[in-house]
Amino acid sequence: MTSADLITVSNVTKTYGEGSSAFTALRGVDLSIARGESLAIVGKSGSGKSTLMHVMALLDTPSTGTITLDGTDTTRLSASRVARTRNDTFGFVFQQFFLIAGASVLDNVALPLSIAGVSRKERERKALAALERLDMADKARNRATDLSGGQKQRVVIARALINDPEVIFADEPTGNLDTATGQAVEDTLFTLNREQGITLVIVTHDPDLAAHCDRAVTIADGRVVADERRAA
Repeated sequence: MTSADLITVSNVTKTYGEGSSAFTALRGVDLSIARGESLAIVGKSGSGKSTLMHVMALLDTPSTGTITLDGTDTTRLSASRVARTRNDTFGFVFQQFFLIAGASVLDNVALPLSIAGVSRKERERKALAALERLDMADKARNRATDLSGGQKQRVVIARALINDPEVIFADEPTGNLDTATGQAVEDTLFTLNREQGITLVIVTHDPDLAAHCDRAVTIADGRVVADERRAA
């Protein structure tokens, strides 16, 4: 780990189940991610790439090993501190959107602030500001179900930005989108990385998307088998 590293994964394993039904998804993974870097995690289905993202994002806990965030060993934190750290430090963009169908766009974007106990007035102010950054403020009062796929993903990105995160984790962020819309979403993510210094971690099957990242790490059978940096 260096002073520039924001996330460090050290000898991490992850096993699900016990006995004869046990499945080991990660097998001694070591990985460091620098502050402000864009990193693609690639690999076949079942390789362990999504599991790796989940443990780095504190959505799951490793069976052994450590996840260090900005110098803090997160495996030693209480459950409440982990939840607070995850909500304050990370933003999430998933292929499935995970929007509340009957709620307004504004309320969907404000959800992390609601979880954090922020007042409704402040939630709405910050949610509108986030939507404006994605050119979606005019959709604030619409229901999430009334939006196109590309609009939904932009709402998800706005929600990811609501807490001014240090890191955005994106799991197949363009997987449900047509080519043109996917490109627009991709451009948005890399603009945030480039102009605001947000660290970007993307799990993807798309080699073109991976090629736009600073680095691409390949996972196979729960291990890092390649770590390639894009030529400047």
